[in-house]
Amino acid sequence: MKEWFKLFIKSIQVFLLFTGCTVLFYFGIMWVNEEYQNYHRYDEPQGSALKVSGPVEGESLPWLDRLFLFYLNGE
Repeated sequence: MKEWFKLFIKSIQVFLLFTGCTVLFYFGIMWVNEEYQNYHRYDEPQGSALKVSGPVEGESLPWLDRLFLFYLNGE
C-alpha cells in the first residue's frame, strides 16, 4: 500500500512538472507572437534608402538565361 502511494505521488509530481513546463512554453510563444505582431516589416524605409531590385533597362534576357542566373546566384 505504501509503494502505491509513493508511485501516485511521483506520478502527480511528473504531471505537475509537465503541465508547468507546457504552460510556461505556451505563454512564452504567446509573448513572442505579441512582440512581432506589431512589427511592420513592409513599411517604407526611413532615410536615404535605395531600391535595388527591379527591371534592368536596355537588357532583356530570355527566361531560360534568367532562370540560370537565378540558380547561379542561389536566390
